[in-house]
Amino acid sequence: MRDDDFRQSDNIDDRRAEGGFGGGGGFGFPRGRGGLGIGTIIILGIVGYAFGIDPRLLIGGAEILTGGGQSPSYQTDGGRGKSGAPTDEMGKMISGVLGEIDDRWDEIFQASGQRYSGPRIVLFRNATNGGRCGMAQSAMGPFYCPPDKQIFLDTNFFKQVETRFRGCSGSACRFTAAYIIAHEAGHHIQNLLGILPKVTRLQQQAGSKAEANALQVRVELQADCLSGVWVNREAKKRPGFLEPGDIEAALTTATAIGDDTLQRRATGQVVPDSFTHGSAAQRKRWFMIGYQQGTLQACNTFATDDL
Repeated sequence: MRDDDFRQSDNIDDRRAEGGFGGGGGFGFPRGRGGLGIGTIIILGIVGYAFGIDPRLLIGGAEILTGGGQSPSYQTDGGRGKSGAPTDEMGKMISGVLGEIDDRWDEIFQASGQRYSGPRIVLFRNATNGGRCGMAQSAMGPFYCPPDKQIFLDTNFFKQVETRFRGCSGSACRFTAAYIIAHEAGHHIQNLLGILPKVTRLQQQAGSKAEANALQVRVELQADCLSGVWVNREAKKRPGFLEPGDIEAALTTATAIGDDTLQRRATGQVVPDSFTHGSAAQRKRWFMIGYQQGTLQACNTFATDDL
């Protein structure tokens, strides 16, 4: 991915210098099934219902790449950080990706007579104040907080994708990072369009957990598709943006974070009714639909029986 000419967004709150592993004064939640701390699950549940957001959306987004194990103690920062575009290499890459995501979606929204307002990215290390979505922890993976319209991201996550989950390798990991950020931005698009609140109502009316999970899978696959839409639009705007191996890296990552892949790795079994993000094949398929067609209309995962 060539990103040297990306527009740098200053809609970033950089708290990485303020977090860290704590000795005294830290805390460690016991981990629940799937890797989230029990305390985190409770907090997300309370936040979800308080703001009319199904907690399964928040918890599901937080469980993208959790894999069990012991949770370390964290010393949290106070929720303050440096605002504006970071100057380090990783921060500049994220700032640039966010700037380009905002520009392309602004164009799409303007074309349909709508107003676009981009999300804010909060960069942190280990744990931070998640505002109205409770405590953000690195074990949760990247997630989007709908009431605050913020994406929370521990940048060490990208290294986990490469080394722990083998979702990319080498320079292609930069594009994988962009795909992940664009996926979270896809949830912001869903929020702006009223999709998330609508799904919440449908989930609350669902007759079973499996039915509610199936709705969430559609939410996540749509976010994958929307990330593909951004890649399509960016490639047209900047012909040299994509480099050899980039799309393959995104598909490899999609395979690594498919529900079936994660379940098989964690337990040796696959339980489709418990899927919250979609299978590896589904995630790859919907990213490619967005990438190949490049339209918001192509990403209507709620209007098909063929996921």
